[in-house]
Amino acid sequence: MPRSFDLLVVGDANPDVIVGPLATPLAFDQRELLVDSGTMTLGGSAAIAACGAARLGLRVAFAGRVGNDDAGHYVRDRLAARGVDVDALRLDDCLPTPLTVCVTRGEDRAIVTAPGTLSAVSADDVPERLLTSARHVHAASFFLMPRLAAGLADLFRTARDAGASTSLDTNDDPSGRWDTGTLAAVLAHTDVLLPNAREACRLAGLPEGIGQPGLAARALARRVPLVAVKNGADGALCDDGTTVHTTTGIRVTPHDTVGAGDSFDAGFLAARLNDRSAEEALAVAAVCGALSTRHPGGTDAQPTWDEAQAHLAPLGADAS
Repeated sequence: MPRSFDLLVVGDANPDVIVGPLATPLAFDQRELLVDSGTMTLGGSAAIAACGAARLGLRVAFAGRVGNDDAGHYVRDRLAARGVDVDALRLDDCLPTPLTVCVTRGEDRAIVTAPGTLSAVSADDVPERLLTSARHVHAASFFLMPRLAAGLADLFRTARDAGASTSLDTNDDPSGRWDTGTLAAVLAHTDVLLPNAREACRLAGLPEGIGQPGLAARALARRVPLVAVKNGADGALCDDGTTVHTTTGIRVTPHDTVGAGDSFDAGFLAARLNDRSAEEALAVAAVCGALSTRHPGGTDAQPTWDEAQAHLAPLGADAS
């Protein structure tokens, strides 16, 4: 049956205010520090992934919630301008749009988020017509939206029953607890898990360190069919429980790394939805993540499909 969308993305969307790079420790006591640049751009893991996938040529819809305020209208307008269908992005009259401030320092960053509507996003914000008319459903920022997390297993089950595949990027857990009780039910209906190396280790209950991302991926691959782990400058790996693929990615001079992991997600999903193998998808994803760092924020430098393909040659991969 024809599908209205290639990809439905469920999760967080907000403005990002990005300042940096910071050359000294962040100071309080009303100290004012000067940095080289500052910008406001579209943020939120789910929103950045949705924009990246649309840039790669997928038909993308977004479901979630923002405030009925200037920031919320900014988010809707930016998503729509990048080709993402926002009919299911609700405007909340009671809660404000989330806001994130990223302070960059070298390749690292500190992230401060005022959650706003994130606490109210729930499974009820996701129309069933979208779940049953998309080829794939992706969710992000699992630990930021507890109400959505509680209903995500049912959403994924409905999508899979309708013939769609599913993926999850949990992102960080601000509480530091990494309670995987609710997550276990979601993973039972998840086809692809997309953590970074630190997240993979925390989700698998393993310490961080050299070689640990691979061990974490293998442990998580016992719970989901395919795990793709982003490992920063060390590239990425994917594991289906039997075979491991790795890529070193490509080298770029990053402006900042905000949203690079979300652009990786977009590349991986776009490649899989274009019938590429897991190995090819990993190469495409690594390229998309790297290229997204060339400009401030997560969306302005996201590549097209043709641009991503052009950068695969140095990797010795053929995903054309």
